[in-house]
Amino acid sequence: MSNTAASELISMSTPPVTILMYHQVGHFQNPRQHRASFCDAGCFRRQMKWFHFAGYNIISLANACAGLFANKPLPARAVVLTFDDGCQNFREHAWPVLKKYNFPATMFVIAGMLGKTASWMEGDAGKTALMDAATVRELHKEGLNIGSHTMNHIHLAKCEPDVAREEIFASKARLEDVLGVPVPDFCYPYGSYNERIVQWTGDAGYRTGLTCIRATANHAPSPLELPRKAVSYGDWLPGLLWKLHFKNTPKKRR
Repeated sequence: MSNTAASELISMSTPPVTILMYHQVGHFQNPRQHRASFCDAGCFRRQMKWFHFAGYNIISLANACAGLFANKPLPARAVVLTFDDGCQNFREHAWPVLKKYNFPATMFVIAGMLGKTASWMEGDAGKTALMDAATVRELHKEGLNIGSHTMNHIHLAKCEPDVAREEIFASKARLEDVLGVPVPDFCYPYGSYNERIVQWTGDAGYRTGLTCIRATANHAPSPLELPRKAVSYGDWLPGLLWKLHFKNTPKKRR
């Protein structure tokens, strides 16, 4: 069966699953750049409160993958919460809200930049603190699923093949050393990947690979190319719900 046919089969035979992509959560002064990298803390609280009271089913990434690719049952209105980069403000502004509602989530951290800053971003955003290894271990013990976001947050499809492969494999080894447990989930920085990157992601032993393709996860041709919907700074609750329920078909592949 082709990847397209498999994707269509998943879409028809299972309830829709939406994977949301967050980055920073906090208080920001209307950022002009990288707006998809910010979510106002008040907006985030209202979004999570709505999910709770409106009866959405917030499920783990592992359960979503099992439902989409291993015929495990999936609930209606299923949503997966993911956070990229491992910014320190997650611990202060997002994690207490997630714990309040007992919502599972996955954080993709940059294994080679623990305790440093988001230096790939421009201006003051590049000074944002990233969680250190001790914080990552602590949150993992409290129930946060930790995944890999490479060693150095680079465009995997644009760099030399040996560099890309090392970023994929070494980040897994580094995080497993930090946590003392397997790290089965991976996220492509900038959504940058190609067929060779997908192959190496599987070879490294990852269960999932998350993209920046906007669609429901049901459109994934494999667990290593899972679409997500980005939550941006301007996404108040109505805008988020519009994305959640109507932005379901992929605009493009890679």
